[in-house]
Amino acid sequence: AFQHVFKSIESSPQQQFLVRAAYLEIYNEEIRDLLSKNPKEKLELKDHPEKGVYVKDLSDFIVKGVDQLYQVMEAGQKNRSVASTLMNNESSRSHSIFTITVESAEPGTNGEQSVKSGKLNMVDLAGSERQSKTGATGDTLKEATKINLSLSALGNVISALVDTKANS
Repeated sequence: AFQHVFKSIESSPQQQFLVRAAYLEIYNEEIRDLLSKNPKEKLELKDHPEKGVYVKDLSDFIVKGVDQLYQVMEAGQKNRSVASTLMNNESSRSHSIFTITVESAEPGTNGEQSVKSGKLNMVDLAGSERQSKTGATGDTLKEATKINLSLSALGNVISALVDTKANS
């Protein structure tokens, strides 16, 4: 995906591009900025009439190529919440979203700049867990409970969307 983004940019020399990357995790139902100087700080989800739903104060970084995009992702990956379980030495304890935003500008038919924007969200969902298999206790058990609840909620949303389409 990273290479595709920049190959597409290279094939459009008549346009100007700005590429930004952001990385967040949802840990115990709290949103955290994995690229922040304080990645454990809780952020707020907001709704704006024009921008739509967004995360307030989520940092993003301008990237100029595939290598920089990987560097940003790796920097955020180091801040992910992980723990050791019986099934996995580094089990992610959160869901994460790595977002690439591409903005392009080109002269419009009326001579003014025409600006377009698109986002690619790459989502990593923590896997569901059975306490009996993972040996989770304490905080790790609490994390597993939140992971399972959020996966169940996501399943309910998908089912509702499918049911709505089937009935319309």
